[in-house]
Amino acid sequence: MTTNTTTTENTAAEPFAAEHAPRLEWAKHAPEVWKAMLRLEKAAAQGLDPKVRELVKIRASQLNHCAFCLDMHTKDALAAGESVERIVQLAAWEESRHFYTERELAAIELTEAVTVLTDGFVPDAVYERAAEYFDEPELAQLIAAITVINAWNRFGVTCRLTPGHYTPGQHA
Repeated sequence: MTTNTTTTENTAAEPFAAEHAPRLEWAKHAPEVWKAMLRLEKAAAQGLDPKVRELVKIRASQLNHCAFCLDMHTKDALAAGESVERIVQLAAWEESRHFYTERELAAIELTEAVTVLTDGFVPDAVYERAAEYFDEPELAQLIAAITVINAWNRFGVTCRLTPGHYTPGQHA
């Protein structure tokens, strides 16, 4: 285990906590699944606004507590010109609605409904709101993007992939 000092400057005299190692390098042991996930990721991205796509990936990763994906997608969003303020406020989007367009809010709300299926379904009102802002092909791509990031989150959380080492665009 190493101490992570690559991503954040530690100004305190106290050292950072030790960095954990991944439980399993799943992509190495299931390379065909990795390749299929990359193809699915690329297919889900088609026709979807890149800013909306990154907001969806970040919000789902927040909900799923996937530190690896949060590291990746916040860096990718920043590299693509997204503001720090909008990324930070995403965790509290319901109280920070004025940072987002109505279209982005519909996508974020749908992301939460699809990601947290505690009631066993996506509420009609949430789906209908998204359908107001996205035509059917876009909505299909949005649902695909939400589903794909949730799958990536499950790999990341289960295998405890280590955040802090991703470079923007590394997996593009």
